[in-house]
Amino acid sequence: MRLFPRFAAACLALVGVAAQAETVSGLYQVREPIEGQGSEARAQATGKAFDTLVLRLTGDAKAPQSPALASLRKDPQPIVNQVGTEAGPPESVLVEFDPGSTERALRQAGLALWGSNRPSILGWWLNDSVEGSNLVGDGQSAAEPLRRAAQHRGLPLRLPLADLQEQLVANAKQVESSDPAPLREASERYGADALLAVHAHEADGKWQGKWQLWLGEQREQGTAEGADQAALADAVLLAVSNRLAPRYVTRPGASSELQVQVEGMNLAHYAELARVLEPYGARLQMADGGTLTYAVTGNREQLRAQLALARLQEVPAEPAASAPAPTTQAEPGATPAPVPPKPFDGLRFRW
Repeated sequence: MRLFPRFAAACLALVGVAAQAETVSGLYQVREPIEGQGSEARAQATGKAFDTLVLRLTGDAKAPQSPALASLRKDPQPIVNQVGTEAGPPESVLVEFDPGSTERALRQAGLALWGSNRPSILGWWLNDSVEGSNLVGDGQSAAEPLRRAAQHRGLPLRLPLADLQEQLVANAKQVESSDPAPLREASERYGADALLAVHAHEADGKWQGKWQLWLGEQREQGTAEGADQAALADAVLLAVSNRLAPRYVTRPGASSELQVQVEGMNLAHYAELARVLEPYGARLQMADGGTLTYAVTGNREQLRAQLALARLQEVPAEPAASAPAPTTQAEPGATPAPVPPKPFDGLRFRW
């Protein structure tokens, strides 16, 4: 067994770099518009910010109304670091919540939590208006409401360049198709974890949209509407968050002590793995060449989902070693046959 504290220390500088791709920044900062004037309107906006944060961290639409959170919902100040005001339009409050206090409060309320490591989403968003159809690209002004909505709902959203070739692929027929193959092919250059296709249009003074989400081979779909494009974007991404969260949340009482073994380690992989396993209280137990074994506290299926986000592949369980059959009766004083080692019963992955 060889532990390597110097190797671990050398990786700390890489953790922040590796974490940028899928870690949501500003998860505990919430902006909410102030509707009205005076301290009462500001207090209402602060309370709404609490509801938004709870939705971000749980993905559960019923969680903000939990009776166990009633006192915090009325006055969230015990878990607030600071509250500021941003000029409009619209004028908004910017509430910075304390991560540790917030998580403790939600766990004490019996709520399942979703950490900051989340699947990156590539959004193929097609808007239909009187001017025609427009695929929203990363550099367009129409992208800004989508980015704000993604930040509001705690999702790492990416947008395509929307060049001519992509506009030809992401037409109305394809965006609404249940076959994601053409969009997946066009998405390969962006390296996202999930694919979101939205077809939005204006009707009866509102914006409506059909959306589909693919994460691996699993597909989710739905419809949403809003008073304008920004409201529709927020509604779509809230629905996406609610569908994704159950795959990754940590449910109180559903965790157990597990071992995770990962093969093919190097410096960059170590930094990435440290980030992914951090919410599970990972403790390095053994290092054998390029294979590390950790003790963690978590749920097997949730760990599988999180490690899949880091592009790790699960390794089949080791077959149980059979003990050699005795051939003759052992003589007195003879050395007993060795007992075969117990097979590793934790989760095994490789890069």
